[in-house]
Amino acid sequence: MGVNYERELRAVLAGELKGVRAVTRSCSEIERAQAMQVIQRPFLVVRAPGSGSEGTGDLLVLRGDLCFPIEVKSSKENKLYLSGRTVHQYNALKEVGERCGLMPLYAYRLKGVRGDSWRIMRVESNNLSGKLRQLSRKIPPLPLTRNKTPYLGWEHGMPLNRFIALVCGSDGPRKIDASIEKISTEKILIR
Repeated sequence: MGVNYERELRAVLAGELKGVRAVTRSCSEIERAQAMQVIQRPFLVVRAPGSGSEGTGDLLVLRGDLCFPIEVKSSKENKLYLSGRTVHQYNALKEVGERCGLMPLYAYRLKGVRGDSWRIMRVESNNLSGKLRQLSRKIPPLPLTRNKTPYLGWEHGMPLNRFIALVCGSDGPRKIDASIEKISTEKILIR
């Protein structure tokens, strides 16, 4: 879907300061602080050869404790329905996830949005273990149409800054959940 967006996401997940600043320019201070955590705990991000085919996704994101294949998509529309080649990509990601015990992800960038324009969603996988199983409970799956077909729904995904806080936070998912809950409570009190 656009090598520029793959590069943008790669720079962020690799913990490149310039890349993180570029995507958080119009974000709130809280969102920016969450995204900056990746600088302390970056990933090795590799563009997959023949990206988008055979279940590899566009990017392979690796760190000592985690590994994800990520399929990158972008659109001006907040919903992107899978059909044809994109259905084959989804099915291949699902099959690789099941076979290898991985949690494939979709990174969906909505064009023309201020703030965090990226959303993260996971492909359903039944045989996750350890940290991936814990993360799968926090990261939303692709939503389903009435016909039970998965699609990319931007409003259903996890903002990239929250995803980064979840996978790069020093005290793990519990602290992030408490921080997000506290932030939400503070927003309600301010209004």
